Amino acid sequence: MKHLKTALTHYPVADSIKNRWSPRSFSGEPITNDNLNTILEAATWSFSAINEQPWRYVAAQKGTPLFDQLFDTLAAGNKPWNKQASAFVVSLAKTTFADGITPNGSAQHDVGAANMLLTLQANSMDIYTHLMGGFDRAKVAALLQLEADIVPVVIIALGYADEAEKLEEPFKTRELTPRIRKPLSEIIRQTAHSKN
Repeated sequence: MKHLKTALTHYPVADSIKNRWSPRSFSGEPITNDNLNTILEAATWSFSAINEQPWRYVAAQKGTPLFDQLFDTLAAGNKPWNKQASAFVVSLAKTTFADGITPNGSAQHDVGAANMLLTLQANSMDIYTHLMGGFDRAKVAALLQLEADIVPVVIIALGYADEAEKLEEPFKTRELTPRIRKPLSEIIRQTAHSKN
């Protein structure tokens, strides 16, 4: 049985947020083109500075040469559990505004927001994502022949969740460990409350 993790929150957070997590055990079941396009379109509806929409995506499904080439750029610690991923999506940021010169200081923030919509849409379809910063950015940039103002942000593994027991260690233990977050008291510096 696939192992899913629901966050135990102190306050009543939306189910779509509580159920979002990043598994490593994927079944290898293919994702259809329509489903992949639905997931990618969801990302495009994020907010962005001046509506610049600086996100760019490259998708590669398992069984294609690009999937294998992207797999080769992953850090050693990410390769073992990605063997059964159904697709990779490379998330990219256009770091300049439309003139191609003026830096967009919000670009990576906005791409991160788009990535979250991508993730929530995928999860709503029982497709899970695992975002990875552990990959060779220079190799990806060369592979995709990126312009100077387009930079790789993360590679997103997508797939249908599978049993944690199929994973090698230490990934199996990580898959089964409960999700935790820092308490609000540690991350909120100041807040004003009404007397109600």
